[in-house]
Amino acid sequence: MENTYIHKVQYYETDQMGIVHHSNYIRWFEEARIYFLEQSNLNYENLEAEGIISPVTAVECKYKSPARFGQSVNISVKLQNFNGITFSITYEVTDFVTGEIRAEGSSSHCFLRNGGKLISLKKESKKYYDMFSLLVNKHE
Repeated sequence: MENTYIHKVQYYETDQMGIVHHSNYIRWFEEARIYFLEQSNLNYENLEAEGIISPVTAVECKYKSPARFGQSVNISVKLQNFNGITFSITYEVTDFVTGEIRAEGSSSHCFLRNGGKLISLKKESKKYYDMFSLLVNKHE
């Protein structure tokens, strides 16, 4: 299971000063989260095929130093908390070459049925509950 995603900064992600616009870090978090879950056999397509969605309920980003066009960043992902109903993920964005921290953040999510009803994975899908539980326990 891979918990680091590599992203090369694109020109369109930068502002007039040549640095990455702050909104792109949130997009990178999503890219890294999807990659992390795919590597853990928990991809969104499979969850959604079974009628389970996991929307973002909160997101936070602390900017430490700017990333620039042409640079690459590592985005480390960690499943921080999971209780069967909600989960949270933390992110650390570092320069691929120097390791300097560019940003740190987190996102919170819940599990819903397609109709918008909050669910417990333990009751609705023991298979996915067990898979998420293994991931959070790996990082404790």
